Amino acid sequence: MDERVYDLIFICRPATPEDEVNKIVATLEHSTGELGGKIEKTEKWGTRRLAYRVAKHREGFFVYMVVKSTQGDLIKELERRLKVSDAVIKYQTIRLDEELKRQQKLGKHRERRASRRPRKQAPGAPPAAPQQQPPPQVPAAAAE
Repeated sequence: MDERVYDLIFICRPATPEDEVNKIVATLEHSTGELGGKIEKTEKWGTRRLAYRVAKHREGFFVYMVVKSTQGDLIKELERRLKVSDAVIKYQTIRLDEELKRQQKLGKHRERRASRRPRKQAPGAPPAAPQQQPPPQVPAAAAE
């Protein structure tokens, strides 16, 4: 199975102490390690205003993680742990590797199309001079 890359974002209640957020992150890191995954990056974005009310809250403490795994069950386990945590009010996981593959495929397709297309001149640029063909070579035997 190929390695999969996920973005995991979760929001804790705004009054959640930093120690409790650290405990949640440590739990997720431990679970990831047990299931053969790896957390590439963890960022604590701090308390920010929410776009809409979530569980009667207008603000939340945001945490962002990048998770790599070959196990499909890893994300299910991480989501289960976030769901049972009292401090977490919202979470979302997004699988990135499929999107990255799609973008790479589109990039290669665009490059192939661009290489087949004749280059356009910039507006206002003088037209390119036609290339002169060298005079045909006459064999030495025929010239005598």
